[in-house]
Formats: sequence, C-alpha cells, structure tokens
Amino acid sequence: MNGLLLSEKYYREWGAKMITDKYSGYQKRIAVGLVGEGSDCYGFDDEISKDHDWGPGFCLWLTSADYEKIGKDLQYDYDAMPSEFMGYKRITTPFGTERVGVQKIDSFFIRHIGLPHAPEIAMKWINLPEERLSVCTNGMVFKDQLGEFSRIRNDLLAFYPEDIRLLKLAIRCRSCAQAGQYNYPRTMRRGDQVAARFAENQFCTDIISLVFLLNRRYTPFYKWRHRAVRDIPILGQFIYRKIIDLMESYDVSTKISLIEEICAAVIVELQHQDLSTASGDFLLDHALSIQQFIQSSAIRSFMG
Repeated sequence: MNGLLLSEKYYREWGAKMITDKYSGYQKRIAVGLVGEGSDCYGFDDEISKDHDWGPGFCLWLTSADYEKIGKDLQYDYDAMPSEFMGYKRITTPFGTERVGVQKIDSFFIRHIGLPHAPEIAMKWINLPEERLSVCTNGMVFKDQLGEFSRIRNDLLAFYPEDIRLLKLAIRCRSCAQAGQYNYPRTMRRGDQVAARFAENQFCTDIISLVFLLNRRYTPFYKWRHRAVRDIPILGQFIYRKIIDLMESYDVSTKISLIEEICAAVIVELQHQDLSTASGDFLLDHALSIQQFIQSSAIRSFMG
C-alpha cells in the first residue's frame, strides 16, 4: 500500500466524516492533504519505510485565527479516529510528531523555509535550501476550499525567479566541472582514493541538482535524489541510468568517460534552452556564459 493513497483513503473514510459532523461551520476552511517530510509524501515509500512515521494519517491546515478557535479540539478529534486502518497502524517517532495532524498554515511554511509564504523579492530565494522547498511542494492536497494553503504552495511551485535559477545553474555547472571533470581525474592520478570518492559524490549530487533546475523542479533530500530524477522529463531517465553506471563502475577510464558523457548531454540541453552561448565541453565555460544572462548585478555578484 502506497502511503499517499492510504492517507487519502483514511481521510475520505474517517476524516471527512469527522469534519462534517463536528466542524460543519469550518469544513470549507480546513485544508487537508499529505505534504512534507517522509518518503510517503513523495511516493517513494516501500516495506522498509513502514517501520516508522508511516501509516494512516494526514495533515489539517488552519489559518492562525481558526487554529485559535478550533485547533486543539480538532487535534483531539483527529487523535480519536481509529489508530488502525486497512491493517496498518502508524508508528510515530519523537522526530515525526509534526508530520501529520492539525497545523497552522504559516507555521508549516515557517518550519520548512523560515518564511510564512514565498519570498517576495528575488534575493530572499538565494539561501532557501532546495530540499526544504521540495518538502513544501510534494505530496497531495486532498481538499482546500479556502485556498490559502494552496495559494502559498502554488507560489512556491512556480519555482525560483529566473535570475535565481540562472545563478544556481551557473553555480552547479562550476561545481560539476570542478568535482567531476577536473578534480576526479587529478585525484585518481595521485592515487588519492578518498579524495576521488568525495569528488565523484559531489559531482553526482550537483549534476542531479542541475538537472532538476533545468526542469524547474526542486531537488529533494539526498537519499531520494537519484530515485526522483528518474521521473522528471528533461534528461531524467538518462541521468538516472548514467549515475548508476558511474557509481557501480570500478574502472577509472570508464568513470571519466561517463562524467564527460553526462556533461555533454547537459551542455546540449543548456544550449537548447538558450542558457549558454559557450561552445566547449568544459562546464565551467558554460557557467560563465550563464552568468552573463543574469539581469540583476547584485545576484550576479554571488558568483564572485
């Protein structure tokens, strides 16, 4: 049973009736869904996932004013619903207590991105971690007639302002060039296996992030990045397969060839999206080209 589907079924069978019976005056003001931390919010959960913070449960989001009026009572009635559903029981750890249940809308977003809503100016997007933005935009909203939770979520789903996306693309191109194309071969020539492994891992991490940026999607938490990239349309399947080949190979020349093959495919896409006018096969050259398209001098200065 997929956790997201289980969550929706649990809401439809028990949650909706509880809200209608006890909070009829607020039922059009309560947003319901499953969004946030956890593999189930991404649809990546498996049998191993079920040992903690997985099972029947969903989120109920309220405005601050509504929370003051019904928040505690709604949580009490939520907790009173059956703890077992379709043969599954939720096992909650001390770190997972806020993943489901009643929450203030602004508190949900503050907890994840430090703001009660999407940044209003481009500069404030720079330091927001991609994985936390991913957490705010995953999962599913089952019901939101008021629309306040979905409005903020949709503002985040609209993705970074273009100057910020260009900045991040340029930074990722520079990092991938340094870690994969430059430092990996050099550390292997020195026989420094540890440094080479770090360079390879950095390359894989940042190339996946780069591909997410090309797709205008936020990169999730590190352990789900490779699984998630498989499902995005631009270069997703290609990168998914090549990263597996790269990580599983023990031959240095094969690894170097795979790194170059990956970079070449990314460069083609950068040029296809009119993001780079550079012509070389070194991603650092393309980082410099992308930087020139950034309109704000203040944002461009973050490249150094």
